[in-house]
Amino acid sequence: MASTSAEIIAFLLTISGWVLISSTLPTDYWKVSTIDGTVITTATFWANLWKTCVTDSTGVSNCKDFPSMLALDGYIQACRGLMISAVCLGFFGAIFGLVGMKCTKVGGSDQTKAKIACLAGLIFILSGLCSMTSCSLYANRITSEFFDPSFVAQKYELGAALFIGWAGASLCIIGGIIFCFSIAENSNSTRRGYAYNGATSVMSSRTKVHNSVPDKTPPKHFDKNAYV
Repeated sequence: MASTSAEIIAFLLTISGWVLISSTLPTDYWKVSTIDGTVITTATFWANLWKTCVTDSTGVSNCKDFPSMLALDGYIQACRGLMISAVCLGFFGAIFGLVGMKCTKVGGSDQTKAKIACLAGLIFILSGLCSMTSCSLYANRITSEFFDPSFVAQKYELGAALFIGWAGASLCIIGGIIFCFSIAENSNSTRRGYAYNGATSVMSSRTKVHNSVPDKTPPKHFDKNAYV
């Protein structure tokens, strides 16, 4: 019962993390910068993995898509690949997680379902690591440009999408670890069942040996008057 509850909690954590990672990919504010006037913010610059935009004080946004994938910076290409990989891995991890959970009716025996659940946990951990690496790589580029005194172009700060990606990656990793422990709990329950069967067989063998011991009680001698 405890293992089933743990698997349900792990599934909820991993699905929540996968949804957050999936929502991070199209989110606008991966990095943001503002130009303030005396009273109001005159312009807001922001960018993500697909475009860079500027929004003025009236709320009108002007965006420019990245012209060519081959002309992009290497870190943007790496972040795109890692985030897409994280989303795809989370999708397959959700399928394996549903099959491997004990509360579902598919997947075979308990040992087979435990192995499938462990595989789902490994896939979710890999998905979380991909998202964590992508967000950290993008954040490292932002911070290195921000604190570089020789960098004269527009400087940005960390956007909300990075924090959402880190949160989703953490949930996927935690849920995946819980899924991986399901195979250990299944092996422990199998060992307990084997020990119980062994104890039963020993008791039955002792009973058989006790019953097979011949009766060495000396026979009673009766005289002929006993038959009268």
